[in-house]
Amino acid sequence: MDLGLSGRTALVCSSTGGLGAAIARALAAEGADTVVCGRRGDRAKEIAGELPSAVGIEVDLLAEDGPAKLYEATVEAFGPADVLVLNGPGPKPAPAADISATDVDAALDAMLRRHMQLVALALPAMRERGWGRILAVGSSGIVTPLPNLALSNLGRAALAAYLKSLAAEVASDGVTVNLLLPGRIETDRTAAVDAANAACSSRPLAEVTRASVATIPAGRYGRPEEFGAAAAFLCGAPASYITGTALRCDGGLVRSL
Repeated sequence: MDLGLSGRTALVCSSTGGLGAAIARALAAEGADTVVCGRRGDRAKEIAGELPSAVGIEVDLLAEDGPAKLYEATVEAFGPADVLVLNGPGPKPAPAADISATDVDAALDAMLRRHMQLVALALPAMRERGWGRILAVGSSGIVTPLPNLALSNLGRAALAAYLKSLAAEVASDGVTVNLLLPGRIETDRTAAVDAANAACSSRPLAEVTRASVATIPAGRYGRPEEFGAAAAFLCGAPASYITGTALRCDGGLVRSL
């Protein structure tokens, strides 16, 4: 299937590892001019060097001017973004009873406000051209809140509500807005969550991991490249009638439609 991404500009946030890197690789394989970015500038450039047409940019998206600097660098390298993938690290694990107002402010700043800034920068050119893709890496926590991840559940739900509202506003302009929700994918973040849960429950890490895998009908954690392939499809031309949707890539973990 031709995804119609050849020559498109794709900006993938926080793509120096994990799911972001997997998405960047998948989009680049489809011919997109890809911007790889993150706080690890050397790693961003290393990954970009492995791709057909890509640049690596060092940026701290949590800085007030981070989104503007990143988008300016994207335009300088390849032109306005046709594809914007919103992604970023999750906040610290914590139960709902233990989070503070300061924790919530920090979570919303990282998981909502910075993404909104990037959308505001990328959207005008997308609407003018009549083509655009905005895709956010979410979490199954917006469907079923995850234990010990209250800040992530809160922040990702807020982003999902914003994007769902946005999708209806820009659909007639040829811009789609979707979320892709990972379940348990083999990334450093998943390993860190497993370790935190092990420490919280005073159980061995291997036991926590086995228990987690046992809840997944597919019987395993997902592979990053499987997630990247799903993301590339949602960013492609054949997905032009899919918008305002949250697609799960979770091996059947969430037991609802």
